[in-house]
Amino acid sequence: MRTFLIAGFALLLVIVVAIPGCVLLRERWRDHSHDLTTRANIDLARYMGAWHVIANIPYFAERGKIASRDEYALRNDGRIDNVYVYRKSFDAEEQRTAAIATVVPGSNNAQWKIRFLGFLSVDYLVLDVAPDYSWALIGYPDRSLGWIFSRSPQMDDALYRDLLERLRGYGYDIAKFQRVAQIPAQQGQAGFQ
Repeated sequence: MRTFLIAGFALLLVIVVAIPGCVLLRERWRDHSHDLTTRANIDLARYMGAWHVIANIPYFAERGKIASRDEYALRNDGRIDNVYVYRKSFDAEEQRTAAIATVVPGSNNAQWKIRFLGFLSVDYLVLDVAPDYSWALIGYPDRSLGWIFSRSPQMDDALYRDLLERLRGYGYDIAKFQRVAQIPAQQGQAGFQ
């Protein structure tokens, strides 16, 4: 019995050590030639402020959240405070999750690294922004994540369809995008999470 327990523990240890290594090797060997890039030129001062999440590709951190928005503020050290604000229901209090973003040098302010919890870093690509900074399209290098932002909590359906087509032009499968309810009347409507 003791030999069985030692063998089981050894196997578990091998698995715990091997899996992270395999993930790192897979990432290193992954073909990055089709990764999304951006050529946008962003005026950071104009980009700061609140952006309502009109639509996204749902994932664990935002799935089921409503009345959500990102709030950006330039810091004295050149980094950006990034606060994600959301509700779990329209009757619930707003909740906030804070992060810090750093603009990637040489990216025309369009590529950021956002650090959550002090150690988790993700890429953020501003793909396109309206000339008046009323909407923005945000992407992720492998296209597994994407967002449509607006300064206003509601967006005209024609503009929304136009922005989805722009995302298609960046190689996104637009069928993956779902709208985020910003007002109670949107909950349960077709196309909304």
